[in-house]
Amino acid sequence: MPFSRNLLIASTILMTMGATVARADAPAGRNAAQKPPASPHAASDRKPKAVVSPPGTGLPELISVSAARRPTAADDIGTSMTIITEKQIQTQQRRSLTDILARQPGLNVVQTGGPGGTSSIFMRGNNASEVKVRLDGMDINDGSSTSGLFDAGAFVTDGMGRIEILRGPQSGLYGADAMAGVIDITTAQGQGRFRPFVRVEGGGYGTFNQTFGARGGKGRFHYNVEFSHYRMDGFHNIPSYIERYYGANPQQRHEGNRDDNRGVNIRLGYDVTRNLDLGLTAWLIQDNNHSYSVYDLQSENLYGDRGVREQTTRNEAIVRGTAHLMSFHGVFDQVLGLGYMTNRNRWTETGTAYGSPVNPDPDYYRSSRLKVDWHGTFSLRQYGQLLVGAEHFHDTFNTSHTASSMWDSGYDTSASMDTTAGYGQYQGNWRHILYGAANIRYDANSRYGNHVTWRVAPAIHVPGTGTIIKASAGSGFHGPSLYQLFASQVGTGYSEKGNPDLKAEQLIGYDAGVEQKLLHDHLNFGATWYDSRVRNLIQSTLSIDSSYDYNYSYANVAKARMYGVEAFVNWKALRSLEFNLSYTWTHARDAADHSELQQRPQHKFNFNTTWTPIRDLTFSGNILYTSGWRDLPVIGSETCSTCARGHGYFTIDVAANYRINRYVSVYARADNLLDRQFEEPIGYLQPGRAGYGGFMLND
Repeated sequence: MPFSRNLLIASTILMTMGATVARADAPAGRNAAQKPPASPHAASDRKPKAVVSPPGTGLPELISVSAARRPTAADDIGTSMTIITEKQIQTQQRRSLTDILARQPGLNVVQTGGPGGTSSIFMRGNNASEVKVRLDGMDINDGSSTSGLFDAGAFVTDGMGRIEILRGPQSGLYGADAMAGVIDITTAQGQGRFRPFVRVEGGGYGTFNQTFGARGGKGRFHYNVEFSHYRMDGFHNIPSYIERYYGANPQQRHEGNRDDNRGVNIRLGYDVTRNLDLGLTAWLIQDNNHSYSVYDLQSENLYGDRGVREQTTRNEAIVRGTAHLMSFHGVFDQVLGLGYMTNRNRWTETGTAYGSPVNPDPDYYRSSRLKVDWHGTFSLRQYGQLLVGAEHFHDTFNTSHTASSMWDSGYDTSASMDTTAGYGQYQGNWRHILYGAANIRYDANSRYGNHVTWRVAPAIHVPGTGTIIKASAGSGFHGPSLYQLFASQVGTGYSEKGNPDLKAEQLIGYDAGVEQKLLHDHLNFGATWYDSRVRNLIQSTLSIDSSYDYNYSYANVAKARMYGVEAFVNWKALRSLEFNLSYTWTHARDAADHSELQQRPQHKFNFNTTWTPIRDLTFSGNILYTSGWRDLPVIGSETCSTCARGHGYFTIDVAANYRINRYVSVYARADNLLDRQFEEPIGYLQPGRAGYGGFMLND
C-alpha cells in the first residue's frame, strides 16, 4: 500500500515539528482538557467532551466531537444530533447497545431472537446498511455480512463513555456507508486515582451478568479496563398464533433461546510529553447464540425434520492506536491512527435434511479491515478552522460452506478491496451569530469507482431570543459489499451469484429546523424537517431459467424517498427532576410504486424522566411507542417483503439506583412493565415483562 507508507512518513515528519494538544478523535489523550485554547475565540473548542452546567443552571451543555471531527458546541453546528452520556446509560440501566439506540429519535432497531440476536438499525427510513458505526475512530460496519451493515446484537454498553448519533448524510466527512448518518461510540476514559469495581446482576429469562474492571490514572498513564459476561437462557420468541398455525407441540412451545456473551474493552493512554500523547483501545467480543425460530418450527412440522436448532458463534476484535500533537503554539493540531478489525462468524443449523449433530454443515463468514488515517486542523484564529485529512482502508472477505448432499455443492469465496480518501472542511462563525461548517471528500474504491461527496451545515443564533435556526444539506453513498459483488453459490436447482458491475447507492438529503431555549435554559424544545432521495438502491433479484432453476443475484433496481419530522422537548423542572420527550414521523416509500419500505414505522414516541429525590437515590422511567409497519410475512407468501403489517406497541420501563455508601450501590429495574407482547420483526417476539436487580462494589 504505497499510499499508507507515504502517509506514515509524512505524518512522522510533521510530528517532529512542534508541540501538541488533543483533537477530536484521539481516543486516549487528555491534553485537550489541560491546555489553554488556541485563541480567545475558540474557548468552547477546548472544553471537555461533555460539559455539565453548575447545579440549577439548566440542562447539560454538550460538546460534539463527531459532527465536525473536532470539539464543537452542539448548538453551534447545523447537524441534527443526539448525544448519549455514560451517566444516562447507567441511570436507565440499558445493558445492550440495541436497547439504548431503540429509544433515540430517528432510529428504528429491529432484532431477531432477543439478546444476542441479529440486529438492524434503520435511520430516517434508510436501509440499515447505510448507517456508519464507529468505535473510537475505527469504522466497524461488518464486512462479513451480506450488505455490510453493523450488527449491534453482541455489543453491550459496559465501557461506553458517550454515543453520538449524527442524522442526515455524513459522507462528506465519513465516506461510504454514512449516507443515512453516523453512530460514533467513544470508550470511557480513566483518570484520577485507581478505582476498581464489580457489578453482578440477575433476573428474568435466566439472566446472570457480571462485570468487573478498573479505571484511573498514574502520572502520565491513564487506563480503563473492563471485563463482562452476560448470559440469557430461556427466552422463547415464537408468537402463539404462529405455533397454532404450524401445530406446535408442548416441547416446541417452550423451546427457548440461549445467549452467552463475553467481552473485554480496554482504553489506555500515555502522555509522552506536554506535546505528544499516545492512545490504544481494544474491544474483544465472543458471543454464542442458540436459537429456535419460526423457520426451525416450519422445518420440523412441514418437512419432517427433527431436533432443528440454530447456533451462531461470533468472534470480533477491534483495535486502534493513535498518536496526536499540536504544533506551532496551537496553530496546527493533528492525529495519526492505525486500526484493525476482524470478524469470524460460524452459523450452524442441525437436525435438517442437510445437516445433523454428527455433520453440522456450518457456514463461515469472515472479514477484516485495516485502516490508516491522518487528519489535522489549522487554527485560523478569529477566521475559523480548516480541517484536512486522508484515510486508506483494506477490506477482505471470505465465506465458505462444506458440501453436505447431492443438492448442495458447497462454496468458498474470497475477495478484497481498497479505498483511499481525502477530505477537507472549513468551520467558522460570524459575530457569534452565524456558525457553519462545509466539507468535501473524495473516495477512490478499487471495486466500485470514485465518488465525491459534500455537506454544509449552518446554524444561526438569533441574538437575545434563545432561538437557534439549523439546517444542513449533503450527499452520501453506500458501496456494494464484497458479498454482493462476488458471492458464488451454486447448487442443484438454484444459484446465488454476485454482480461485479454493481454501482454505489447515492443520496441527496436536506434538513432544516429550529430550537428554542427558555427559562434560563431549563426548557429546550425544537423540531427538524428532513427530506432524502436515494437512487441506485441495491436489491436482490430472481430469475428462473428454462430448466426451472432459481438464479439469485443483485442489481441497482430501485429508488426511494424518505422525509419526516423529528421533534423534542427537554425540561429540567427542578434540580432533581428532568423530563425528555422525542417524537419521530417517518415517511419512507419506493419511488417507483410508492409502496412503504420494510420495517419503517411511521410514528415513534419516547418519553423519559429522571428523578433524584435524595442525593444517593435516582429513579428513571421510560415510555416507548412505535406504530405499525410493513414487513415480510412468515405465514403465506414469503416472496413479498411488505405483504404483512406489524402491530404497533408501547412499553414502559422503570429503574432505580441507590448508593448505600461509598463502596456499595444496589439497583433494580423492570422492563416492559405492562407485559406487552409484540413482534419486531414479524415472527419474532420481543421480551415480555421481566425484573432485574443487582449490586455494584466500587472504590
